[in-house]
Amino acid sequence: GGAMTDPKGDRSKGPSEQDDPDLFTRIVDSDEKGVYVSGAKAHQTGCINSHWIILMPTIRLTQNVKEYAIVGAIPADVKGLTYIYGRQSCDTRVMEGGGDIDLGNAKFGGQEAMMILDRVFIPWDKLFMNGEFEFASMLVERFTCYHRRSYVCKTGLGDVLIGAAATIADYNGVPNVSHIKDKIIEMTHLNETIFAAGIASSHQGHKMKSGVYLNDDMLAQVCKHNVTRFPYEISRLAQDIAGGLMVTLPSEKDFRHPEAGPMLKKYLVGRKGVDVENRMR
Repeated sequence: GGAMTDPKGDRSKGPSEQDDPDLFTRIVDSDEKGVYVSGAKAHQTGCINSHWIILMPTIRLTQNVKEYAIVGAIPADVKGLTYIYGRQSCDTRVMEGGGDIDLGNAKFGGQEAMMILDRVFIPWDKLFMNGEFEFASMLVERFTCYHRRSYVCKTGLGDVLIGAAATIADYNGVPNVSHIKDKIIEMTHLNETIFAAGIASSHQGHKMKSGVYLNDDMLAQVCKHNVTRFPYEISRLAQDIAGGLMVTLPSEKDFRHPEAGPMLKKYLVGRKGVDVENRMR
């Protein structure tokens, strides 16, 4: 897991100007064996699935805050590290025990968490930056160049959503209506535009002195910019195709209920030959 984002506190102030110095991750102590780190990392996608965490600075740094210029590797279960699991809007449905309709990606779903570090120990051989503040900016720029290009993964989710939108249009009996087809075409156009920027960034990559390739930074930024806009429009179009039921659908627990279930099966039918449960899914 790549842990770069600090809580940051007051965005108008740097690390040393915050009322609480722990709002940016920093070295708080050292001995002959290594260093001790305190602070926090926010929005850490997949961190609980990881075996190791790489701690990194999150902004450009200067001489007077070099204790914040730290890159180090820690085991994901290291002493002093606490995870606070993120929440999502449908969490309570997942815990109702209805089965798997509301569970989504049951086996491989991701997660975000906040990581709290309280004097976490890093041995010297796992410390890769120790006060070299002048390299912090370059590190952030290169990390984000790779990371923003990697957002091409969102197009996989887009493919699934486009397929689901086309399927529900068929279930509702309107797969050939012109405005439905136009919306699916637009969804595909937006999704492939994200994909194209990511692939182009890699194709335009260049070899550095170390032998490592760095993808094109401008096209990586374009890929990220597309990702901040297009998936929301794709989702809006999917909701438009699916109709209001997508956001007002009763839960799986109600669907399995002996009294409510038969009523839902009666009134949530689509075209003939489509199972109501499939439409719910």
